[in-house]
Amino acid sequence: MEFIKTALSGVILIKPVVHGDERGFFMESYKKSEFIKNGITTQFVQDNHSRSAYGVLRGLHYQLNPKAQAKLVRCSYGAVFDVAVDIRHGSPTYGKWVGYELSASNKNMLYIPEGFAHGFLTITAFAELLYKTNAEYSIEHDRGLAFNDPEIDIKWPEVSGGLLLSEKDKKQPSLKNIETNFYY
Repeated sequence: MEFIKTALSGVILIKPVVHGDERGFFMESYKKSEFIKNGITTQFVQDNHSRSAYGVLRGLHYQLNPKAQAKLVRCSYGAVFDVAVDIRHGSPTYGKWVGYELSASNKNMLYIPEGFAHGFLTITAFAELLYKTNAEYSIEHDRGLAFNDPEIDIKWPEVSGGLLLSEKDKKQPSLKNIETNFYY
């Protein structure tokens, strides 16, 4: 696997080695020793699988300490534009974001450590996301950040027909109003 550091300290784009032929393909999507060798020592405890239609934007989500979640995200069907936003007080990249297309065809993965909000936009008819977390979901610690906060200015891809958001995601606070207990 190729581990590529991004503009946000700790967020890593991972490009797996894919072995393919006329029968199909094989790839390692997680190998503990390779992750450790590349500085990712996270112990994952929960796997999630979501399916979203075209134009669905989920996020930006995070969990507060002590239930903060690191995530290893990949798209197994279709394609998404996947985003991480730094919400660690004192970070030189606080409020900055990175975004990458994750798709079934490119097989890239994104590692997002604790202290980042995460979201994605489905850019194909449907997309399925698979992701590992290092903490179980906790409704008491679940928080969010507005996907369209002008201070962050995420450049989401254009989708015809407009974005589809949950009621929860339509009401998330701006960066200056979020509850966060992450420090750089």
